[in-house]
Amino acid sequence: MEEIVDPHQYDAWNSMAKNIAFAAWAIAILIALYHVVRLATMNDAKTKYDYINRSEIKTLWIASVILVIGCCFYANANIVELNPIWIFVRVFTTFAMGLIVALIIQNLLKFYYPFFIEKRLKVLRYKPRVSPKTGKAMKLLSEDEEDAYLDEGMQAEENVFSIDYDVWKDEETGYVKIERYSGHLHALQCPECNYQTFKVVREEILKTPSTIEEGELLKHFQCGYCGYKAKKTVTLRMSQKFEESSAATA
Repeated sequence: MEEIVDPHQYDAWNSMAKNIAFAAWAIAILIALYHVVRLATMNDAKTKYDYINRSEIKTLWIASVILVIGCCFYANANIVELNPIWIFVRVFTTFAMGLIVALIIQNLLKFYYPFFIEKRLKVLRYKPRVSPKTGKAMKLLSEDEEDAYLDEGMQAEENVFSIDYDVWKDEETGYVKIERYSGHLHALQCPECNYQTFKVVREEILKTPSTIEEGELLKHFQCGYCGYKAKKTVTLRMSQKFEESSAATA
């Protein structure tokens, strides 16, 4: 005798799965909206730069994972018949499809999205700063000009490219604003695979700067995607302190 299947026996599960899916989607949207609103309320370009650099990819990844989880529950919110075989098929298919979508999103955020972020960060970094004294645009000092406002430790950090400093000056009042940036943590475009995954993994000083000649720094690059490696030699400048003392002696 053929077993009669009650089409409503899984209504409770289907309803719960849909509610979980809707809740997950709502949470994902709220996380994204929070990020957008927080950026919109930041007036300082450096603060916005740091927030994007530190949190944007991580925030989008978390929102994406929650969104995918919601989709997995929604895909299983239409059950009318269930047995051990169907349970295995549904669990396997849901996990596989969810994992594939999550990996696609992860690759997009890791290898493609940095191109977009770098352009935005560059605009924010060199956006004219406004002086709190006069309300007018400040001047971004050149590498030679900014050394007069950096102490010996800051100059040493710049010399080995671990940290980069931008110095903005209000020429009318003399007000100075110094901003600190990572010197080599941002990935570059790989010359082999063209992804934005080419980073400095190690640095070594070949020749220490002396009082009569500049030094040399060897930077080791490696692509996080294709593994391509390269080396680049960079000149280390003598410190501003030595240049000033030399000039005074002369």
